[in-house]
Amino acid sequence: MYRKEDLLRDIAAMHLDPQGTLLIHSSCKAAGEVEGGAETILDAWSESMKDGLLIFPTHTWAAIGEENPVFDAVSSPSCVGILPELFRKRPGVVRSLHPTHSVAALGRDAVSYTAGEETRTTPCPREGCWGRLYDRDATILFLGCTLQRNTFIHSVEEWLDIPDRLTDGYQQLVSVAPDGRRFHIPMRRHYCSVSNDVSRNFGKLEAPFRKLGVISYARFGDALCIYGKARRMADVASALLQMNPQLFSDGEPVPTRWYA
Repeated sequence: MYRKEDLLRDIAAMHLDPQGTLLIHSSCKAAGEVEGGAETILDAWSESMKDGLLIFPTHTWAAIGEENPVFDAVSSPSCVGILPELFRKRPGVVRSLHPTHSVAALGRDAVSYTAGEETRTTPCPREGCWGRLYDRDATILFLGCTLQRNTFIHSVEEWLDIPDRLTDGYQQLVSVAPDGRRFHIPMRRHYCSVSNDVSRNFGKLEAPFRKLGVISYARFGDALCIYGKARRMADVASALLQMNPQLFSDGEPVPTRWYA
């Protein structure tokens, strides 16, 4: 069974910037048996990033839509795992007001980082929280999960205006702030006519990312972690999408000659 001290050592071995910005996609169970469970995992990451900004996605796209249009930043549960769900409820954590693709942030400038999401009309716009990962050259870490979880690549596709990625129409959604203010938001949704979920094909980026030194690997408890800088991820993904804008419409590997 792992203790917090063990997890802190694993984090230290990754040589992350403790004053930087870190976003974590996660599978809690992949970490194995931890004394204190999920809360200890969050304690370890919060302590390690106490001088920086720690972010977890707290998406609600699975529940918020035409039939259930109201997102409440306080009460709407996340659909992406136990760690984000527990993290968003912690003291000092600030949750953004995006109705389908919110994030929760703790630490330096969490308020300014999450601000303005109630004005966005697409899931991952360049000027929003996901675009700010690029501006800060944040680290994105996949704790026990694969690059299929890489929401940031949805953002890259949006910036490049890849066709057949967003609905033409808008859903009329509502975002409720912790102070009770209500924001009415016309929101486009992720869409692809030839694939139910293009993110299941984001894993094809692992080979070029690995070859080009974009990502590194480490252990956190029992979990295999993949991590790398957002800016390099975006730049490589953008170059590949310029070669084939429909790169993620299928699961075929990226041709080696495109990046070798």
